[in-house]
Amino acid sequence: MRITVLLLAPALLLAGCDLPSPVGGGAGEWVLTPEEAAQGFTEVVRAVEPVAERECRRYGTVRNCDFLIAVDPNPRAQPNAFQSVDEQGRPVLTFTASLIGSVHNADELAFVMGHEAAHHIANHLERQRRNSADAAEIFGGLATLTGGGSGDVERAREIGAVVGARSYAKEFELEADKLGTVITWRAGYDPLVGAQFFTRLPDPGDKFLASHPPNKARMDLVASTVRSLGG
Repeated sequence: MRITVLLLAPALLLAGCDLPSPVGGGAGEWVLTPEEAAQGFTEVVRAVEPVAERECRRYGTVRNCDFLIAVDPNPRAQPNAFQSVDEQGRPVLTFTASLIGSVHNADELAFVMGHEAAHHIANHLERQRRNSADAAEIFGGLATLTGGGSGDVERAREIGAVVGARSYAKEFELEADKLGTVITWRAGYDPLVGAQFFTRLPDPGDKFLASHPPNKARMDLVASTVRSLGG
């Protein structure tokens, strides 16, 4: 097992799930110094990455399960974590230094890492791409049928692409929460504690085309998944 922690994020393609910035921000209870943050992050990576790789290979939905963990050290970058792939198709999980400094404990960091790994395992980037392309074709076709000009058709396609990309966003987030709970649990961390990270995120509620589901729905799913694991 080779675990690589980068200080600079590589060139990324198909940027995946973005986490909203935590409400309140500031340093968490767990990380006190940059040295402690780096050490704690490395320990979580060493525990979570092998489990994520095993789950990835067990599901068999994607070819590359060799996760690369990247850290964006830019102090101005907002707290964020996202999944993407590099030019070779390798899955990349990127964390900003401010997110690492905003978590309250290792369980929260492990849960975020498991969640982002789950996006790759469930092949959400490719599924999102297909949804976007299909909806763009449908919207463009409707514009053509109603007599729209080339500009109207192109605008309709652009709107369709956005709607298609967001149409299953909430479903994808819940899928990632469920599998992320499993990864966190099997890596030796407490998903119930880890999911407390959600309590500091802006709650999207039931907004139309919101990219994330209501926080309560996410917390309830984590709890039910933990119970199914025997917790």
